Amino acid sequence: MKKRILTLFVALATFATAHAQLLPTFDLGLKAGMNFTSLRSNGNYFDSSTKAGFLAGAYGRVGVLGFHIQPEVYYSSKNTTIEANNVSQDVKFSTVDVPILLGTKIGLGPIGARFQAGPLFSFIVDKDDIRDFGQPINYRDNFSAIVGGVGVDISKLSLDLRYEHGLGDLNRSGGEKQRLNLWTLALGFQIF
Repeated sequence: MKKRILTLFVALATFATAHAQLLPTFDLGLKAGMNFTSLRSNGNYFDSSTKAGFLAGAYGRVGVLGFHIQPEVYYSSKNTTIEANNVSQDVKFSTVDVPILLGTKIGLGPIGARFQAGPLFSFIVDKDDIRDFGQPINYRDNFSAIVGGVGVDISKLSLDLRYEHGLGDLNRSGGEKQRLNLWTLALGFQIF
């Protein structure tokens, strides 16, 4: 009798998990967190100290057949201090970021782990003027990155850890090629 009950329980749990991953799902939520930014130049890091910034925004998640697509939009403050030739300058970018992630979720019931990756499009809404390195640095108004990370869902809460690798050249002035790379840690709450 105990074996039958255990078999029935395992079968129901397996069906519920497979059913949840195979049928279309839609989630909508809010998220907030912090990021840690570094600025690379010509493949080398400036002598710099990484500073924390923040992010806040919303996400959506549409899933079917065990995979999901997760578009997001959030406001982000990215900070770092760069030092070169014995000169130091704080750098701050305020951006609106739009990642579009493809992922999968494994787990049982309301608890699961997610793996995600995809492109991120970043639009600079405010930036510091950098003039302490001999000539002004003219940063682009937008840039892109590739994002990869893991997440954990527990009921309506989610926790994400991601790495964002900047693509292309952030510096429009020519000279040294620069790009932002950062780690983000964010907490989300599903509202729908």
